[in-house]
Amino acid sequence: MIDSLVTFVVGAAGGDAALAIVLFTLAVRLLLLPLNVRQARTARIRERLAPKLQALKKRHARHPERLAEETRALYAAEGSSPFAGFLPMLGQLPFLWLMYRVATHPTALAGHTLFGAPLGQQVAGLVANYGLLSVPVSVFALVILLVAAVAWLSARNIRVGDDQPELLRRMAKLAPYGSVIAVLVLPLAAGLYLLVSNAWAAAERAVLYRRPAGAGA
Repeated sequence: MIDSLVTFVVGAAGGDAALAIVLFTLAVRLLLLPLNVRQARTARIRERLAPKLQALKKRHARHPERLAEETRALYAAEGSSPFAGFLPMLGQLPFLWLMYRVATHPTALAGHTLFGAPLGQQVAGLVANYGLLSVPVSVFALVILLVAAVAWLSARNIRVGDDQPELLRRMAKLAPYGSVIAVLVLPLAAGLYLLVSNAWAAAERAVLYRRPAGAGA
C-alpha cells in the first residue's frame, strides 16, 4: 500500500520524489490552515481573557471542577474553547505518521534522492556509506541547519501568556528544537517534510499572530 501511494504521488510530481514531498507538505499545510486560523483566534481570545482567567483561578483555587466549568463558560461566551489550540497539532498527526511510514519503508523511496542524497537514509547511514566529507552528507547537513534556523526563528516568535507557569513557558520555547532532534534520527525524506512544514508554520505564525499597529510589545 505504501509503495502504491508513493508511486502515485511521485508520478503526479513528474517522477521527482523530493518535489512530491514538498508538494505533499504544502497540501497538508493548506488543509490545516482553517484550524490554524482558529488557533490564532483562540490565542487572541486567551490573551484578552487573561485578567478574567487569573481572577477565576484565585476565586476557585480550591474547587478545580468549578474553575473548569467557569473557564469553559468564559470561552463559550467568546465562541471558542480552551482546547481549540490543540486542533492543528492533532490534525497533523495522521500526516506525520504517514510521512514516517513512507520515510522508513524499505523500498518506497529506493533510488530517489535530493541532490544526490538518498531520501530513505538517515544521516548516520549516509556517513557510513559515503563518508563524512561527501555531497550526500553535505545535503543532509544543510537540511539540518535549515531546520535549526527555522526552529530558532519559531522559538523567538512564540508568545506564552505571563499567566502560564514558568515551566510551561520554557517548554514552549524549547519545543521547536524537537524537530532538529527528529531530523538527526529520521531519514532525509522526513527531514525535508519537517523543514517545509516548519518553515510554512513560522511564516504563518508571523502573519496570524502579528500584533496590530500601535499594540504593546
